[in-house]
Amino acid sequence: MGKDTQGTILPTYENLCAEVLEIIERGPEATLPNFNELALLQFRFQYAHNDTFRQFVDAKKVDPAHIDRWEDIPLIYGDAFKSNLISSFPLENSILGLITGGTTSLTQRGQIFRDEWGQKLVFAANRIMTKTYVFPDFDGEKRCRLLILAPSPEVAPSMGMAIGMEQTLKNFGSPDSEFLFRRSGIDVKKLVVYLRESERTGAPLALIGATSAFVYFFQACKRDGLSFKLPEGSRLCDGGGYRGRFGVVTRDDYYKMVTDILGVPAHYCVNTLGEGETATNLFDDSLYRYIKGLEPRERSRPVPPWSRVRAMSVDDLTPLPDGEVGLLAHWDLANAPTVLSLITDNLGYTSNDSTCCEIVGRAKLENNKISSLPDENAIEGSLGDTPIFRMLETYVNFTLDLKMRLAHLKGTQPSVREEVEARPTSVASCPQVIDEMLLASTDEEAARRVEESLAAFERQANDYSE
Repeated sequence: MGKDTQGTILPTYENLCAEVLEIIERGPEATLPNFNELALLQFRFQYAHNDTFRQFVDAKKVDPAHIDRWEDIPLIYGDAFKSNLISSFPLENSILGLITGGTTSLTQRGQIFRDEWGQKLVFAANRIMTKTYVFPDFDGEKRCRLLILAPSPEVAPSMGMAIGMEQTLKNFGSPDSEFLFRRSGIDVKKLVVYLRESERTGAPLALIGATSAFVYFFQACKRDGLSFKLPEGSRLCDGGGYRGRFGVVTRDDYYKMVTDILGVPAHYCVNTLGEGETATNLFDDSLYRYIKGLEPRERSRPVPPWSRVRAMSVDDLTPLPDGEVGLLAHWDLANAPTVLSLITDNLGYTSNDSTCCEIVGRAKLENNKISSLPDENAIEGSLGDTPIFRMLETYVNFTLDLKMRLAHLKGTQPSVREEVEARPTSVASCPQVIDEMLLASTDEEAARRVEESLAAFERQANDYSE
C-alpha cells in the first residue's frame, strides 16, 4: 500500500492490476457494481505515480480529493501520447512498446509502453472480447483456420494491430492458420488457394484483418470476376478504418461485397474499433446477437463492465444523451499502466442507456473550432452509412503541451498548420502503412514509404527491448 499526495491510502500497483485482470476474466456479460470506486482508486494512483498526468490534472486545477464520480476524472487528450511518455509504472520495466498514429495526426508518431502487468491486461481484455463477439459459437478449445490480412509482428514488430492479430491467431487459430500480408501486400495467390480449399472441404474460415485490405481484395475480385462460396460458419472481422484509397465504399457496399464475393452473410461480419491509447477493443455485436438468438438491431458496440464510453459535447466536453454525436471518451480500467481516462477525436454516439457506442468518423475543424459534423471528403472509421459520415482523418489540436500552454492564454488559438509544424519527427500512422503496403508491389514511391515506416517500427521494438 502507498499514499497519495493527500495521504489517502492507495493499493499497490500489483494489487490494482490483479483486481482488474480478475474482472476482465469474468467476461463482458458480467456486472461490476463498484466501477466508480475502482476508477477513483486508479485515478488517484495514476495522479500519484504518473508525472505527465499529474501535470495535466494540475493544469486543469482539479483536486483528486474532491472528485467522487468517475465521470469527473479529467480526460487526457489522445495526442498527448505523441509528445509525452505517459506511464504509471517505472519505464525501465517496459516489455511491450508500440508505435501509434494517435487519433488525429496522419503522420505524428506516438509511443505507448506497457510492463508485464500491462501486457497481461491488454492481452486478456482483447482475448475475452474477441471470444465473445467474433467467436461466440466456439466452446472449449474449438478453433478454426484463421487467414490474417494484416502485417505480422515479424514484419511490423511494434504495430499494435500486428501484435493483436498474433494473439488472436494463437488463441483461436488452428495449426494451418497463417498471416497472408507481406511487405508488398496480400499474398493473393495463397489466399485464393485457401478460399477454394475451404469451398471444397467444407471447413469454415475466419478472415481477420485491416478493413482496407479487405476492400482492396474485394475490388480486385470484382475486376477479375472472382467469387467464392465459403462454408456456413465462415466469418470476417475487420478493423483499422478505411480512408477511401481504393474507391468509395460505404458500409452497405462493404457487406454486399462480402456476400457477393465470399458468400458470407452480413451478420457474420464483425467490425472492431481499437486504439493503441486505450487497452480494450470494442466489437460490434451483430454475430453475437445472431448466435444468441437475440432480436436483430442496428449494429452497436457493447462496452464491457471494466470500461465506460461517453460521447462528449464538442463545445464544453460535457456528456451527451444517447443518440447525440460527440467526441468519444473512454474510461478503461485495463489502462492501469498508462492513464484511465482518454478523449479521442473519434465522433460517435452512445445507445442502450450508454452501455453501447458507435463511431461515425473523425472530427473536423471549422473556423478553428471542432465541428460535431464529420468531414464529408473521405471515408473513415467503420465505413460510413451515408455521405455525411465519410471521414477525413484531420489535424485537431489536442496536443497536451499545447493545451497546457493555452490554459494560460485565453482567447488564443494556433492555426492547424502551426500546430502540425510544431510537432517532432514523424512517421506514417498504422492504417497509412497498410495502405502503402497494399500498393508496394506496383508503386515504387509506396514501396519506399513502406520501408521507411517498417524501419521505424523495428527501431521502436529495439528501443524497448534493449
